[in-house]
Amino acid sequence: VKDLYVSLPFRVVSVGQRKSDKKLYQMVMSSSPGILDGDHYHLDVALEKGSSLQLQSQSYQRLFNMEDKAVQELNVMMEDETSFAYVPHPIVPHEDSNFKSKANVHIGKNSQLIISEIITCGRKHYGEVFKLRRFQNLMEVYHNNKLVVKDNVVIQPDLIPISSIGNLEQYTHQGTLIFYSTKENVDKNGLIEEIVEAAAQHIEEMEVGVSAMEDNGFVVRALGHGGELMYNFFLHVQEILWSLE
Repeated sequence: VKDLYVSLPFRVVSVGQRKSDKKLYQMVMSSSPGILDGDHYHLDVALEKGSSLQLQSQSYQRLFNMEDKAVQELNVMMEDETSFAYVPHPIVPHEDSNFKSKANVHIGKNSQLIISEIITCGRKHYGEVFKLRRFQNLMEVYHNNKLVVKDNVVIQPDLIPISSIGNLEQYTHQGTLIFYSTKENVDKNGLIEEIVEAAAQHIEEMEVGVSAMEDNGFVVRALGHGGELMYNFFLHVQEILWSLE
């Protein structure tokens, strides 16, 4: 790490001490029990040329009851020949939570990005199924200052019936993983086939689909009934993609 600055309740620790791949592994930790009303999280990440960073989360991210709202911003600046991966734990929105998350990523040449999010229905075992007020996660990826990927997930049960046809239907968990590469030698179709084969092992627990982009990238969508299985599946996908040279 060349430069690292955090303010309370955050700290960032290295978790890749035993790895010999010359890539950086960092975990963002927080002493807060979760995201509270009025919180504004701001994360800035800058990767210099030739660097690789895998960012990890500490635990499930809880969104507590809110009178107003909470916001999170993630800005990632990737120079040429860089790799960035961020596959965080699932988000658990409590009753009456209102949360907006926005990620802006600028990717350089000969680089690759892996980023995901998993949204749960809430504290299902407490009977809290989609009692949140509003959830939004907006991801935008730019290359040469041109928007190349935009993904916008909005859950607002009072306006959009969450269990209706075309939405989550009978499922309680939704996951999105985006892979985008500006490298020329990426076997996009081969990677998609490998991910589909891995998903087939969980066909009874999850529905998984992969959509190819026009460029070297794709989006993995998952629907299921549990966060842990989906999170572990996304970690497996990250492992497949992270090892690409």
